[in-house]
Amino acid sequence: MSTAAMLTLALLLDATLGEPRWLWSRLPHPAVLMGRAISLLEHKLNTTGNRLAKGALALGVLMLGAALLGWGVGSLGAWVQILVAAILLAQRSLVQHVAAVADGLRISLGEGRRAVAMIVSRDTAAMDASAVTRSAIESAAENLSDGVIAPAFWFLVAGLPGLMVYKIVNTADSMIGYRTPRYEQFGKAAARMDDVLNWIPARLTCLLIALPGGVTGAWRAIVADARQHRSPNAGWPEAAMARAIGVALAGPRAYDGRMQDFPWVGGAGARTIGPKEIDAAVRHLWLAWGISLGLAFALALI
Repeated sequence: MSTAAMLTLALLLDATLGEPRWLWSRLPHPAVLMGRAISLLEHKLNTTGNRLAKGALALGVLMLGAALLGWGVGSLGAWVQILVAAILLAQRSLVQHVAAVADGLRISLGEGRRAVAMIVSRDTAAMDASAVTRSAIESAAENLSDGVIAPAFWFLVAGLPGLMVYKIVNTADSMIGYRTPRYEQFGKAAARMDDVLNWIPARLTCLLIALPGGVTGAWRAIVADARQHRSPNAGWPEAAMARAIGVALAGPRAYDGRMQDFPWVGGAGARTIGPKEIDAAVRHLWLAWGISLGLAFALALI
């Protein structure tokens, strides 16, 4: 079975089953195991002196281990690869988490804040409804790239080893890729490698959102907005999503009790927004997923 055919089936399996609670309440999820490996190396190596080199060493060990594990598991057959790939994709769980924010806001602002706090790292306690909505939509766009398109891309390019390497790097970046005294040096290699591995998928995700959104005619404006973003990659899917549903994203927000003045993405869009804009973002998540599925299927037929 070709890699494209396996990806097609994995995308369908993930979209159908998502993350079964009955299974992952009994067994550790692979992402949890990855997190434990990263945490172990961080505690062992992130000590005084030459933290930059130690962080690069830790990342190298993690990437090599992930590649070898992917190769070993992949040798068990196509259906095992399909199952593992489906587990490491996150379309259905992403949609569920984002839609939960809209459902929460329909009940109360407090419920919306609680739901969005599950998917973003910024301060949510003082957010108004529009800020909660922006956070959910930004998370939807960015995690479509990180959790669906990038894993699918690397699986297609390099099979299960490629997917496993991407996931360990992305998980490491989410855990240690911060500019804090503890992680500034040690996590730099993980952060930079994550930027490299997401460079193509982020721009591909941007296109996958822009095409069904009918906003490819505003491509120059999307690119200009994307380049203003603090991240070299996250701004691309966010800029496309902002244009596709006509909202302004990013802008000022609080981290650790301190307001930070980030530029707006799609600044001409609506700024007073709510659940219906989140619903629109969810529709675009499925449209982008559908195009990805179609492309994988077409490659499988070739």
